[in-house]
Amino acid sequence: MSPSSPPADVTAGAAVPLSPLSRRFVLHWGEMGSRWGVNRTVAQIHALLFLAGRPMHAEEIVEQLSVARSNVSTSLRELMNFNLVRVVHQLGDRRDYFETSKDVWTLFRTVIRERKSREFDPTVAMLRELTAEPGFGDEPADARARMRETLVLMVALSAWGEEMLRLEPATLMKLMKLGSRIQKLLRDPGTSG
Repeated sequence: MSPSSPPADVTAGAAVPLSPLSRRFVLHWGEMGSRWGVNRTVAQIHALLFLAGRPMHAEEIVEQLSVARSNVSTSLRELMNFNLVRVVHQLGDRRDYFETSKDVWTLFRTVIRERKSREFDPTVAMLRELTAEPGFGDEPADARARMRETLVLMVALSAWGEEMLRLEPATLMKLMKLGSRIQKLLRDPGTSG
């Protein structure tokens, strides 16, 4: 067997069972997914593919997670719509295999960009439309001010977020560490000076 070939029992169709620690990770990720507004099975499949670090076919995912095949199919489509999973093929096998990035920073960027385009950007577009409406001037002054302030904040956050996502992971980590030091300095006025 070549170094890039999957273990024999995986290619023969027998899934290698998850270790107890990996199982805990997958289950927890599913719970967190439901708190983030993502279907539990969708999050579990993504966690499984991330930990496996190799392409898996749907039947193997069904076996690993003990969920219905239809649930796996629906969840994989949702993950592909979020650009978190892609289909790959293996020589000599007609089945579709699914994989996700092994790089946590790539996944983080993908999730942020996808959520921004689905949740944040439509609100910015709606606020722009509202503030450009001819009847906007007829709204109470305080309501107009709040809508404009919300739009300004959201546009600024969007631009800042895009800049952050362009940074290399090492630079982002440095920036995050620096940010926590700055926050500490701002909270403790006795250290300035």
